[in-house]
Amino acid sequence: MKIQDDDLKKAFQNQTIPEPDTSKKDHLIREAGSLFQKNFKQAEKKDQGFSNIVRLMGNFIKKVISTQGEPIMTTQRLATIGMALFALTLALSTPLVIRHKDKSNQDISETITSQPQEEQHIIKSPEPVEHGANPESTVAGNKPATRQIRDEFARTTSPKKQDGLKEYNLGKSKAEKISRPNTMPVAPVFKTREAKVAPQPGMMQSTGNVFMAEQDAQTHYYKDVGRDTFTTIKLNPLKLVKEEPVSTFSIDVDTASYTFARRQLNLGILPQKDAVRIEEMINYFDYDYAVPDDKSAPFGPTVAVYPTPWNQHTKLLHIGIKGYDIVASEKPTSNLVFLLDVSGSMNNPDKLPLLKNSFSLLVNNLAADDTVAIVVHAGAAGTVLEPTKVKDKGKILAALDRLQAGGSTAGGQGIRLAYSLAESNFNKDAVNRVILATDGDFNVGITDREELKSFVERKRKTGIFLSVLGFGQGNYNDALMQTLAQNGNGNAAYIDSLTEARKVLVDEASSTLFTIAKDVKIQVEFNPVLVNDYRLIGYETRLLNREDFNNDAVDAGDVGSGHSVTAIYEITPATSPKKLIDDLRYQDNTVQKEQPLTGEYAFLKIRYKLPQEDTSKLITQPINTQFEHADFSTVPAELQFAAAVAGFGQLLREDPYTHDFTYESVIKIGQTARGSDPFGYRSEFLNLVRLAKSARAM
Repeated sequence: MKIQDDDLKKAFQNQTIPEPDTSKKDHLIREAGSLFQKNFKQAEKKDQGFSNIVRLMGNFIKKVISTQGEPIMTTQRLATIGMALFALTLALSTPLVIRHKDKSNQDISETITSQPQEEQHIIKSPEPVEHGANPESTVAGNKPATRQIRDEFARTTSPKKQDGLKEYNLGKSKAEKISRPNTMPVAPVFKTREAKVAPQPGMMQSTGNVFMAEQDAQTHYYKDVGRDTFTTIKLNPLKLVKEEPVSTFSIDVDTASYTFARRQLNLGILPQKDAVRIEEMINYFDYDYAVPDDKSAPFGPTVAVYPTPWNQHTKLLHIGIKGYDIVASEKPTSNLVFLLDVSGSMNNPDKLPLLKNSFSLLVNNLAADDTVAIVVHAGAAGTVLEPTKVKDKGKILAALDRLQAGGSTAGGQGIRLAYSLAESNFNKDAVNRVILATDGDFNVGITDREELKSFVERKRKTGIFLSVLGFGQGNYNDALMQTLAQNGNGNAAYIDSLTEARKVLVDEASSTLFTIAKDVKIQVEFNPVLVNDYRLIGYETRLLNREDFNNDAVDAGDVGSGHSVTAIYEITPATSPKKLIDDLRYQDNTVQKEQPLTGEYAFLKIRYKLPQEDTSKLITQPINTQFEHADFSTVPAELQFAAAVAGFGQLLREDPYTHDFTYESVIKIGQTARGSDPFGYRSEFLNLVRLAKSARAM
């Protein structure tokens, strides 16, 4: 039987539609609203996500339109349904703010937004953890609200297997795996608008293939204060030439001390005294010393004697060497292993993000035939990138981009794996080097400094060198990093900015990567006829025994291509009226009086080995009066500037030998002797001196 529209109209005309029970309707609506609010609070408390919210909206509509058998198609009822549907649509299209407590009991607001599909991404990453905690641990046993909601959407809107997420296996336990986004599947993106707190590890926004930390995203950066560790420095004493005429030490081309001090001063804080190694501050700058023409003689000494700017009764004996600069056509290929710290303590803008950008600069500066491998260490150590030619640069850069922080620091295990990888790809005709980048906070696996020292000492015999780059502060372990660099035939630098990364890894890449001389030692014998006493400024951690100089089995520092090294002694002439050490009453000086005045202040000896050799070569140079300058104003500007930096380092350490020398004195000399300064490093130094005048103690 076919029913016509007219029949339906007639049927409805004969029906009497009862008036709705207004009080009952209002009661049911209030009851539904109360139930919705109650269940919503429970869902919010449990962080159950949108699926429960949608279900609650459905229950609300069902409650409103079900009135115990009464006709439901009244005009009023239809209006109620329309309002409920409108409310549902509004709820789904309007950002939903969920409040919860973070670990510090601070109220945190999270907003869920819908975006067009082409703008939607899912980011899977470790949650913020306390230092030393497992990267998969959660707060108070519950997942944070952001991760709960994210997981709910991933479960309901994505396939069970997300091919875009690649896991780097850093151990046997799932808790020791770090997930990395390989591609970016479609799902809602999570942002924070109300709470201005730092972004979590992995809460990234995409800019091409590079992930940048979103400044206003909700994250708790790792922060530690007061745990920076430095080797205790015992100031070099004044030595009487009659008793100890010979001084022996290993050269040092590290620059980490200057950069760390610069960071502290830019924060308005004086660096810790043990953080100031004066030789590293001096050697941060390049000096225009004489450079040999032949790499078979990798350097020659530049010497001078001139008045001390902070003591009119003493003189400075200045020794400088500069390494032969390898031309591009002579540079060997490089076999590099990047050993990168991705532990939870690296979760800070000046650590892992800066590390990734720094190594990207280095990769872009390497030759196509060079090889790069990447090893990471967090809760365990793992290989992220097998040895890859730089001609496949995109693969290397993509591997760097995917790194994220989380977990404790198994640095010792990482060093073992990095050396193993370098050995497996060893090339006797190439530069074989491990480059360790970390804050030095090793707390899992091999953590003992002496054990790590012994390990790298044994490995240097294989021909693989070690360079160390430090990042961050608060828990920066400079003492460990210096130990590793000194005993691994490498150098140490501290990276506090991308500008410094460019200086170390691009502008000075040759000196960082290409060693032209190893085990370089300096020995100076002073003439007691002309010199009463002396002290070596800096190099406290590099002193050697006198007998170590001729012993080729004793390790010393290395010089890279184009590296300049400076050593400064403060000497007191035998004729000075202000000698700090008096002559002995009962010492027989007859022999000394009979010695002729040779005109030599000292005799300089330098030992070194060529990179592929195990037998040292010797350079000698008498330092006589022909190298003396009677007035400080006649001293070459390069030497004057080095003396200014030496004075500044002593002021920072509050050494007792600078007398009336002040920061203003440093500025005056530095401005006069600044010379050519194409990169502005010397001008920056003068600004640091000004900052030191007003800096406060830590």
